[in-house]
Amino acid sequence: MSHAPETPLLLRGAALWLLLALILAWCLVGLNFGLPLLPSLFAGKFTRLVQAHLDLLLMSALLFGFHAAKISLPRPVCWAMVIGAFTNPSAFLLQAIFPALDAPPAPGNSAQAAFGLYAVASVTLTSYGFGRAAVIVLRSTFKAG
Repeated sequence: MSHAPETPLLLRGAALWLLLALILAWCLVGLNFGLPLLPSLFAGKFTRLVQAHLDLLLMSALLFGFHAAKISLPRPVCWAMVIGAFTNPSAFLLQAIFPALDAPPAPGNSAQAAFGLYAVASVTLTSYGFGRAAVIVLRSTFKAG
C-alpha cells in the first residue's frame, strides 16, 4: 500500500494542538489563581477544561507518534486524524464554556441536540482516522522486509 507521506499535515496538527493544550494549561493555572474573566469564560465544570487539556496532549502525542512511525498513510486518514484530534477535545472545551451542554438532554433543546451530533460525528471521524492508521501500521509489520 503506497501513499504520499502526509508528514507536514500530521506534524502541523500535532504542533497546533500541543500549543492549544499549553494555552489551556495556562487557563487552568489562571482559574486556580482566580484571574478575573476566566471564571466567566469557563463557566462549566473545571474538570471539563482539564479533560480538554489532557485530550489535546494525548491527541498531539498520537499524531507525533504516527509521524515517527514513518509509515505512509492515505491523505483522508491523515485529515481525519488531525481534525478528530481537535474536535474530540473541543467537545470537552465546549462543555467547559457552555455548562448547558453538560446537562442531561432536555427535549427541544436545539443546542444540546447539535452538540450531540457534533460529538457523534467527532468520535466517528476520529475513530476512522486513528483506527485505519493503526490497521495500516499493524499490517506494515507483517510485510516481508
